[in-house]
Amino acid sequence: MKIDILTIFPEMFDVLNHSMIGKAQEKELVEIQTVDFRQFATNNQKHVDDYPYGGGEGMLLLPQPIFDAFESIEGPKSRVILLDPAGKKFTQKMAEDFAQEEQLVFICGHYEGYDERIKNLVTDEVSLGDFVLTGGEMAAISIIDATVRLIPEVLGQAASHENDSFSNGLLEYPQYTRPADFRGMSVPEVLTSGNHEKIRQWRLKESLRKTKQRRPDLLESYSLTDEMVQLLVDIQEEENN
Repeated sequence: MKIDILTIFPEMFDVLNHSMIGKAQEKELVEIQTVDFRQFATNNQKHVDDYPYGGGEGMLLLPQPIFDAFESIEGPKSRVILLDPAGKKFTQKMAEDFAQEEQLVFICGHYEGYDERIKNLVTDEVSLGDFVLTGGEMAAISIIDATVRLIPEVLGQAASHENDSFSNGLLEYPQYTRPADFRGMSVPEVLTSGNHEKIRQWRLKESLRKTKQRRPDLLESYSLTDEMVQLLVDIQEEENN
């Protein structure tokens, strides 16, 4: 996969040269390039923003530097993602869709917003959530991280991400490692029993419990199996006792 990022702060993306994404780049599983669209400004001051027509607070990004920077990028530009608080909320499903693409282009805004004509370049307007960041850079980093880890061979094991929270529509079950007893806090006995079926049932039940407690909205649209329905009944009975 090739990822191109249009930004006026390319140094903010140095974080992508470390950890999992850094290793993915070393293995040539992903290629990440930043494009400083300030370098495409044609005015003497290299301004990339101006006052909005009709008046109002703040400054808007000019279309010209972004259009020219975009046109300098090689490749099919299959998905062009504009980071915008008014965009569609980013989800795990969106990350899975992005991970299937050959090339992603991110446009990171700053200041008050964009000239509306910039959106003619865009296939997806995306937001991290119902809050406002100073610019689109931090949102782009989060989305890139969530996407790249889904590319085959990026993670050490093919199934490493399958049980992550949201990957299967539920929150992830609690996990433990050694020692079995730490300062009087013990690992649930079922996890040390060696009984794989009981472990599977425990994990499913605890995943449902956590989802019910913290994100009940996820259960409203989830296709529950008969086993899950019974486990939820058991959980409710336990909470009532």
